[in-house]
Amino acid sequence: MRHHMIRPEFVESAPTQLSDGVIYISDRFRTALHKCCCGCGREVVTPLNPAGWSCKRDDGIVTLKPSIGNWSFPCKSHYFIIKNEVVWAKTMSARQISAVKARDARDQQVYINRCNQAKSVTELPAPSSPTDSAPSWLSILEKAIRRWLSA
Repeated sequence: MRHHMIRPEFVESAPTQLSDGVIYISDRFRTALHKCCCGCGREVVTPLNPAGWSCKRDDGIVTLKPSIGNWSFPCKSHYFIIKNEVVWAKTMSARQISAVKARDARDQQVYINRCNQAKSVTELPAPSSPTDSAPSWLSILEKAIRRWLSA
């Protein structure tokens, strides 16, 4: 069942199970996470950074930019989240999808290069506990981005 509205929940970290029609936003991990709005149940991870998405908030109302194109999913859904409303976008051709993926990959690489340059100037603090065995949100996000880029 397609969703036409989405409810934001501001969280520290992702819940173990996502609810339909809810977008989970973590400032700590700079990530928004939700189930695909087409109803297929796939998990959508949107990194909030200059090469990914931005999230505008206004008193519990969110807008995510740019659009969300789930082209690696069987549903190939494409939509915007504007003021908690899911606005369905037109279907894109395989050629258009390839062009968008290539642009996104370039943008992501530029962002990674900038982060690496900044990291080489100042060292990041060590992880708080080297014995933690549970995967972090960041490692889950990194795996999701790698899967998406390789699709």
